[in-house]
Amino acid sequence: MAITDREKINTVAPALRALLGDRNVLKLVRFDDSPDDEAAPVEPAGRTPEEIVAELREALARAGAEIEAVSIAGLGTFHISEPPSTSGRVAGKVAVVTGAAQGIGLEIARGLAEQGACVALADINAEGASAAADEICARLGAGRAVGVAVDVTDGDSASAALDEIVRTFGGLDVLVSNAGVLKAGSVKTQPVEDFVFVTSVNYTGYFVCVQKAAPVMSVQHLVSPGWTGDIIQVNSKSGLAGSNRNAAYAGGKFGGIGLTQSFALELIEDGIKVNSICPGNFFDGPLWSDPETGLLVQYLRAGKVPGAETVEDVRRAYEAKVPMGRGCRIEDVMKAICYLIDQQYETGQALPVTGGQVMLR
Repeated sequence: MAITDREKINTVAPALRALLGDRNVLKLVRFDDSPDDEAAPVEPAGRTPEEIVAELREALARAGAEIEAVSIAGLGTFHISEPPSTSGRVAGKVAVVTGAAQGIGLEIARGLAEQGACVALADINAEGASAAADEICARLGAGRAVGVAVDVTDGDSASAALDEIVRTFGGLDVLVSNAGVLKAGSVKTQPVEDFVFVTSVNYTGYFVCVQKAAPVMSVQHLVSPGWTGDIIQVNSKSGLAGSNRNAAYAGGKFGGIGLTQSFALELIEDGIKVNSICPGNFFDGPLWSDPETGLLVQYLRAGKVPGAETVEDVRRAYEAKVPMGRGCRIEDVMKAICYLIDQQYETGQALPVTGGQVMLR
């Protein structure tokens, strides 16, 4: 069976990143469909990633000198460059954050960029993701971020988003699966369609994104066995302990940890660590504080806090449950994410970031 152009691009680009870089900092590779007479000509005819990598390795060895571009007849040109940042805890890495147009996803994308990564902000709100990426580039430099459209529940949409990321940066080192939704309600009265919607985004969406990202990441490990990548799911304390009148959300998050453990067992052979972080209540973000749809409003309406008459009553009740006396902040989340990327000896874990509200046994 002939390999498609899409499959070839998604194999050649990450392979070139690893072949021309090193295990710690891979190159950036930008693809365009125009030929370049000055680029090194290569025509990998293989049908499997292993065959294509072997042919690329031989062709690059013959080319010898420093290579700035590789041209493949009938396909296009792969332009090679150094990552724009050499400082920070994730310097030189390519990361994608789903659900990054606002809230905690946007803050994670900003944090990764500030720590040296090139970041793709993926969101169903394509306009918001692009605007946020432009803001990052204006602050940190051109080429540091790109916004891409994605519906994480749709495999074709996730594939298209990944294609755009590969064509822009050449591959992927970190996937932060953050996209999530919440609709609180009693199991006695919540519409089934609300349960299905929440589960589709929070649980199925995680599966879809990993399924599409893992093959690209595995090519980099195939070329450079010392390379390691990271998939980090933004879970919740509700994935560690049940949540009253919030079964759809908690159930999907519990299931997400099961996915994390299962993905970890399978993908370690590809050099990919898979972990979850479980933040506590992020009171200052729109998930909690939006005046129309935020959790504080939803919980007030659902009667989750007996006697509460205002959203401030609900907030104070939830802050009182945290031994640290406050909600989770973005700096807490970023420290957890960077720790999981830094360490080389943990996979399949669910790391609490709850201020002591949920303690592991």
